Amino acid sequence: MKTIGLLGGMSWESTATYYQLINEGVKHKLGGLHSAKIILYSVDFAPLERFQHDGDWSEIACMLAEKALCVKSAGADFLLICTNTMHKVAPYIEEKISIPLLHIADATAQSLITQGIKKVGLLGTAFTMEDDFYKGRLHEKHGLNVLVPKDYDRQIVHQVIYQELCQGKVTEASKEAFLRIIGDLQEQGAEGVILGCTEIGLLVNQSDTHVSLFDTTHIHADFAIETALSLG
Repeated sequence: MKTIGLLGGMSWESTATYYQLINEGVKHKLGGLHSAKIILYSVDFAPLERFQHDGDWSEIACMLAEKALCVKSAGADFLLICTNTMHKVAPYIEEKISIPLLHIADATAQSLITQGIKKVGLLGTAFTMEDDFYKGRLHEKHGLNVLVPKDYDRQIVHQVIYQELCQGKVTEASKEAFLRIIGDLQEQGAEGVILGCTEIGLLVNQSDTHVSLFDTTHIHADFAIETALSLG
């Protein structure tokens, strides 16, 4: 079993889910007292969030690359960035480290393609829904047609993520809003919906809707388990 590197804290709530899912998955596959070999660097999210909304992605890239190098130096065999949005700076991080980076969009695309889905809705932060680093990768590298909510609904999703979910708050009103938006995406032709923020799974899950949901936290964690166990 290889050592999994996690760059987390963005937010810590979803990083805790990564840690739990990966360890549970390894135990399920290997049995007994087995657990995952993990090196985790959990950052302070507050300054990074300010840089995000100031548009200072170069500072974010430098900060996260420095922490990724710490994970690599500590002995990780590969790296996961435990957030969708921060994959905006994934190419810079990949340039700085000499271990593989398991991209969350690639793992998600693999899951979609396996289920025969070609047209998919995407929920996430405004950066993930509006910038091209994520939906562009899904389209250009994997041939997927990606739909995002209308402008007003994108604002709702973004606000709930930062003002509620990243702070551990879950409300019924926000859940109803997300389910409505998911329904709208299905009406536009989406065959499934990507929960493209690692906190959204704290609010909605598959039991809440008949629309196929693809929780990127679970998908990314499963990809990490498969990689760790297949490498040795």
